[in-house]
Amino acid sequence: MGDTGMAREPSERTRHAGVLFAGLGPRYDQMGAILSFGQDARWRRFLVSRIGPTRPLVLDVATGTGLVAREIVDTGIGRVVGLDRSEPMLRSQSNGAAFANVLARAEALPFADATFDALTVTYLLRYVDDPGATLRELARVVRPGGVVASLEFGVPTSPVWRAAWWGYTRWVMPLIGALDSREWREVGRFLGPSIERFWRAYPLAEQQRLWAAAGLAPGRVRRMSLGGGVVMWAVRR
Repeated sequence: MGDTGMAREPSERTRHAGVLFAGLGPRYDQMGAILSFGQDARWRRFLVSRIGPTRPLVLDVATGTGLVAREIVDTGIGRVVGLDRSEPMLRSQSNGAAFANVLARAEALPFADATFDALTVTYLLRYVDDPGATLRELARVVRPGGVVASLEFGVPTSPVWRAAWWGYTRWVMPLIGALDSREWREVGRFLGPSIERFWRAYPLAEQQRLWAAAGLAPGRVRRMSLGGGVVMWAVRR
């Protein structure tokens, strides 16, 4: 049995992201569907399909309101443990005891090596200070031969669609958020620049290199909805 992971305390940037999303649980699912034009459900279904038809025990990291974890349960893949650093998000779930939840950070998972048969993670790497170290920690708790699958927001590669994406994330999303609440207006203003900064610092080739360095290969990628969502998956060596 290996030791559980260790990580330094989160930076101010990471703490800010946690505070920003802490109070959004009650409306998170509905607003996520609105802001993504309903595409987020399709992205989640494809993400879950990547881990295989049966995996006895799956860890869903950054589970939030439990949308991916419920998809895994409903698909009949196996048992699920959800993990998130936000207690308000976990409290907002209504999963009917369909899966267990753990309050912890992805950078320091409270599990022994090779505990899980597969792992899913959504919208996480933009919020951690060291994506490479976080990927190594995620891989650590997956058994050899298990699958790790990730869903992130993306930036379209086509110049035309990238321009449309930029206008939507900078102008339309904050406006839609403001129609709901001050908190969602701030999220709408935050997301576009956050996504763009991440992809500038970690383009696809660099992300694939980090996955391989974490022992996750071969890395596969599917861009979805003109590049607005990106699913990556790989096998734990």
